[in-house]
Amino acid sequence: MKRLIVFSALIFSLMSMESCKTTVATRPSPPAVVARPPQPRPNYIWIDGEWYIAGGKYQYRQGYWAPPRRGGVWVPGHWEKRRGGWYWNKGHWR
Repeated sequence: MKRLIVFSALIFSLMSMESCKTTVATRPSPPAVVARPPQPRPNYIWIDGEWYIAGGKYQYRQGYWAPPRRGGVWVPGHWEKRRGGWYWNKGHWR
């Protein structure tokens, strides 16, 4: 009986730890090629699609045109391999 209780406690703790994980260990497949819509204004820049986590999985958000920020430069997002898997670093203005 003691072994059953210890085993049950171990299983419960492993399940609890698993539900707390927020990282994804594999890099998702790249999206299908998407046609870029026409540029709405001459000075707009194209922001490539981004990855985000929803429901514990990476989802892809399509790219879009955006007005430039005065004195800013868009740094595109990129994948980075770290301990435990691949992680998406979001694009940002610098």
